[in-house]
Amino acid sequence: MNYDYEFHSAFNDTYDIQVRKIIRFLSEDARISVSDLSKKVGVSRVTAIKKLKHVEKTFDIRYTLELNEAKLGIDNPHLVMIKFGKKPDYDKIAEILAKSYVPQVAVATKGDYDMIIYAVTPISREYANWDKAMQIALSKYGATWQSSWAVHKQLGYFPVRNELIDQLAIKEKYKNLLKVLNENSRATFQEISKKLGIHFNTVAYTFEKMIKSGYIERATISMAPPKGIVFMSFFSKYSPREGYEESSALARKAFLNDDRFSLVSRYLVCAPLVGSYDFFTLGAFDSYDSALKHDINYHKSVLEKHKVEVKFAYLDKVILGRLPIRSIDAQNEYKLIRWRADFTK
Repeated sequence: MNYDYEFHSAFNDTYDIQVRKIIRFLSEDARISVSDLSKKVGVSRVTAIKKLKHVEKTFDIRYTLELNEAKLGIDNPHLVMIKFGKKPDYDKIAEILAKSYVPQVAVATKGDYDMIIYAVTPISREYANWDKAMQIALSKYGATWQSSWAVHKQLGYFPVRNELIDQLAIKEKYKNLLKVLNENSRATFQEISKKLGIHFNTVAYTFEKMIKSGYIERATISMAPPKGIVFMSFFSKYSPREGYEESSALARKAFLNDDRFSLVSRYLVCAPLVGSYDFFTLGAFDSYDSALKHDINYHKSVLEKHKVEVKFAYLDKVILGRLPIRSIDAQNEYKLIRWRADFTK
């Protein structure tokens, strides 16, 4: 059987290649200098500055961090899928979520489920307590709550809140620097020195120590959802049988093939799960029909003999945190993640 896993995203043609390159290089290293950025994009330094400001404003760029959660001792991430029996009050739900450091991103959706939450705690017991408390709090909306442990991320990241960083079992000076960079990972050492009231050399030394400790995967960005793009999420459940690994490898071809210098990565997050579901994906598509054809139906066809069940919904409104919208070379990123996993065994 021939599988159609390659397709071109029309939204990439809306923006010129220089804009898309700037977004890609900022996604991969938000601390890139203007001089290096101008060389990579192939424009003058003055033009690079103008285009950078244009990109920041147009896409509401936030400079943040992709953290190594395992190194920081917060390797207990969960993805929660929620379906409401009654119409929910998302404003009140947002207020409840904001009172805890556990939820990092919460999004109202439309489809097979009504909300997804990415939650992280340093201790599994703390997650269990929060999980139970939230189920009770949302019971008045007739909420059906299905939680899965995110084993690891094959692609992508979720921005974390500073409230979680405050809970880390690391030195206070590391926490303080992480929180500043999490709010603006492009901040200069001079700016950080002034904000924290510490010497420039101390900032540089602490930053170097954090990098060597592996706390930071990269300085990156988070964009506001560009117009003309549908963001689709799906949870899938399998019944693995003989030949599952071959089918799984074929399924991966979909998220490892993307347009060159895409405006937004086609697949922002791909993560195996344990619990209610076996896999989670967050992707960017031209339309609902495009997502259905190239993601959901493709996924079902490749894993048909493994009795795959898919629940999907498009993202409607972020009620807590920030979506991980950026542009990354999927092929290189997947190889890098695999290398890190093998290296740390």
